[in-house]
Amino acid sequence: MEIEKRKLGKTGEEVTILGLGGEGILRTYGHEKEASDLINSAIDLGINYFDCARAYSDSESYYGLALKERRDEIFLASKSHARDKEGALSHLRQTLENMKTDHLDLWQVHDVQTNGDVETIFGPDGALEAFIEAKEEGLVRFIGVTGHHDPDVIRECIERFDFDTLLIPVNPAEPSYKSFLEDVMPLALKKGMGVIGMKVYLKGFVKKLPHVTSLEPFFRFALMHPISTAVIGCDTLAQLEENVRFACAHMPITEEENRGLVDTLFPYSRKLMYYKP
Repeated sequence: MEIEKRKLGKTGEEVTILGLGGEGILRTYGHEKEASDLINSAIDLGINYFDCARAYSDSESYYGLALKERRDEIFLASKSHARDKEGALSHLRQTLENMKTDHLDLWQVHDVQTNGDVETIFGPDGALEAFIEAKEEGLVRFIGVTGHHDPDVIRECIERFDFDTLLIPVNPAEPSYKSFLEDVMPLALKKGMGVIGMKVYLKGFVKKLPHVTSLEPFFRFALMHPISTAVIGCDTLAQLEENVRFACAHMPITEEENRGLVDTLFPYSRKLMYYKP
């Protein structure tokens, strides 16, 4: 079976509903073979959306080593956490060098957390100027923004600029605490942005709950929302293959299942949105 594809908003690109996240084995050092095997296996299994970030250890370099002649087979995304123009442009130069490519399909303003971040990014000589310049020069095709913490901050970002994509948490803890799904997603969709889901498994926290026997309902929860793709990091090929099985066979989640997941995670919701393994 093939993995379903969805439009990535106004970009017009079609991406698989499962993307390979830049966490897991990709956010390490010294695991070139394992990372290369994972990246190439993901392509072989039909995934076409690939994620990383300047902040993710050797993730970008792993892609540079692994892709070789396969670069044109995928939609490649990275991120910069720099808040100023000079820093962001420096990040982009390093990213392109590491990944051995002349362009990114998507470059994202990474993890905007505070109103102070917003003022710096959007101010004179702020990072946004670098993103616009890079797009004009053909170094990146599309511009996105990502947020993990405060929906109000991310809403302010997408009100100020016409981003192409938005990367936000999409999981059953989300509706109970500072909800990006309720407070940001509707505006993003109204503006035609492609919405990308992350923290689908809450960085692995749900595996620690004794009554959770499968991760599949969490994947189905994410896909019930109007996202283009869910990016999931993997530690092993077995995890990758499991996620591909979920993607190929996913069925719409029922209202009863949905409510059960939200209720189960409600007591942990605040902790989960900031959980780091």
